[in-house]
Amino acid sequence: MFKKIGAVVLSTSLVLSGLSIGTVDAKPDAVDRKGKGNKKVENVIFMVPDGFSADYASNYRVYKGEDAVWDDHLKGMFTTHSANSDITDSAAAGTAMSTGEKTNNGVIGMDTEGNELETILEASQENGKATGLVATSTITHATPASFASHVEDRNNETEIARQMLENEVDVILGGGKNNFLPIDQGGNQEKLNLIEQAEEQGYELVETRSQLLDNKQIALKKGEKLLGLFADDALAPELHRAETEEPSLAEMTESAIDVLEEDKDGFFLVVEGSQIDWAGHANDAAWAMSDVAAFEKAVEEAIDFAKKDGKTQVIVAADHDTGGMTTGSNGSMDLNADLLTDVTATGDYMATQLNEDRSNVSEVLKTHTGFELTEEEINEIQQADNAPLAINTIVSDRASIGWTSTNHTGADIPVYAYGPQTHKFVGFHDNTDLPKIIAEAMKLK
Repeated sequence: MFKKIGAVVLSTSLVLSGLSIGTVDAKPDAVDRKGKGNKKVENVIFMVPDGFSADYASNYRVYKGEDAVWDDHLKGMFTTHSANSDITDSAAAGTAMSTGEKTNNGVIGMDTEGNELETILEASQENGKATGLVATSTITHATPASFASHVEDRNNETEIARQMLENEVDVILGGGKNNFLPIDQGGNQEKLNLIEQAEEQGYELVETRSQLLDNKQIALKKGEKLLGLFADDALAPELHRAETEEPSLAEMTESAIDVLEEDKDGFFLVVEGSQIDWAGHANDAAWAMSDVAAFEKAVEEAIDFAKKDGKTQVIVAADHDTGGMTTGSNGSMDLNADLLTDVTATGDYMATQLNEDRSNVSEVLKTHTGFELTEEEINEIQQADNAPLAINTIVSDRASIGWTSTNHTGADIPVYAYGPQTHKFVGFHDNTDLPKIIAEAMKLK
């Protein structure tokens, strides 16, 4: 059994916060000047647009045609490197953002010596608060896992699932049903049926959008909890979600808040827009922007609740940049991300619609993008070794969006925040500072 040392990490960090967080005395923002500057934070909604960075924000503003809901709440920037790499993965970044401690890429909730680190979600539980996790990936994926589990390898999602239930997270919503079922039922667990176990622990299981929206009677006081597993693996990309029975990220966020707000001691909720990152890996600009749009709707739900509640802090902070997206490309002085609003499918999907000799490239792209391709563009897709990437490159070029990588980058990341004490996020930070600022605001013991 590993030694859990995270309580020391978080509490010590608070003592040292005057040294490591140089902006805690900054002037409050417009929200805080209404008398909320030093008000205790009872609830935190930590929203993670995985893979998002300043260039995503810039392109999204063009895509949408107006400011995003978070633009008025920009507070600062932060660095993201892991303990063993200039460029982090989601496991190390998630661990830094949940524990205040750097670790190696691939590691979840543990330090570089193999010691378990207490997460801010676990610290919230110890202070009597309800907790929740929401994601559009498998719920056992690296970012949500980093707040409620401790494993040496992020790919050990069956163990992560077991630990999430062991930690009794009150609301768990996302994909990944197979990680809760045994092999003999088509799942990935060797023997355990974690869904049966969850139901014995008081979880109500929902598996479709309608079941989630109809389920309004979870009583936390009676020990009831909510487990929503809406797909065997990850949920569908936002561009294709309407073709399924899966809920939107905004609907999952609203449902989670509805359950968690019953706890009079407050709550800590993590919401991840997981597939912004996957779109970045694929250099798929339309997928990226559509999933950012879905994430924004979830942020709107969170801020609407925070405005009514007055004691809730909403933080929007990605774990890292993915793809090195640029705002402008190929020497153009125009920004055309708004063209992506007409794209109705991911590049991966469009590639599956090509016939064997790819003679229908023009028709497929016309159907799903509205673009009239040139002969050169048609030839590029027909001859490409990687048809999805070729499609995505052409779509991105039309939108004046460039890409520098199909992996993560080391770009600094913006942090946005709304609610009491959010002036403490003003300035330049490291990702390990974020949970320290939150823990201080929540007065976690």
